[in-house]
Amino acid sequence: MSIAENVATVRERISAAARRAGRNPDDITLMAVSKTFPAERIREAYAAGLRIFGENRVQEFLGKADALRDLTGAEWHLIGHLQSNKAAKAAELFSAVDSVDSLRLAEKLDSSAEKLGKTLSVLIEINLGGEEAKSGVAPGSAELEQILLAAPQWKNLNVRGLMTIPPFTDDPEGARPFFRQLRELRDPIASRHVPAVGMDVLSMGMSHDFEVAIEEGSTCVRVGTAIFGERKKP
Repeated sequence: MSIAENVATVRERISAAARRAGRNPDDITLMAVSKTFPAERIREAYAAGLRIFGENRVQEFLGKADALRDLTGAEWHLIGHLQSNKAAKAAELFSAVDSVDSLRLAEKLDSSAEKLGKTLSVLIEINLGGEEAKSGVAPGSAELEQILLAAPQWKNLNVRGLMTIPPFTDDPEGARPFFRQLRELRDPIASRHVPAVGMDVLSMGMSHDFEVAIEEGSTCVRVGTAIFGERKKP
């Protein structure tokens, strides 16, 4: 199947999942995870109507950014772990960083964005499974509270919500408790911190489990394989 056909199929699945949950499909953003794929494949996804793209690494996207600069209206989100020493380059390349996992990183992004005269949207990444191999702030941690308390002082960061990558299970239902936990973590934060901190985005769900994520309240699903196909093994 072509990328355009894959996009149409994914959109149908999003709509069906939204209807099951009594939600409006228009309230769910489809992000194309374009990491490891070349510029020409991203152009195909753009031609199929996609405008939000997720990349994992600053250096990789730097190598294809020039070839994609003419894609009017495209938004580039960094969704992979970001080292604080690359915050300046990330602020330059991306319109959003969806993987903020420390107060130090957030402060560096705010400072870098200020120098560029731009505002960055950010999500706080939550490590719900406590997996050492994954980035993210622990739910209920002092680090999370520090980020939320500091957020109103940042003039160039717009905290939009939360992101998570749950522990992988072959059965998509295995991710449901983690998606539900992220929503339940978000709701009191939203009521406590609005309007200083926006919490309208829940970025959760990937190719194998995005329908379950939508049923649990996801507002942004990050889909790579189901759009672009399997990635080549390194």
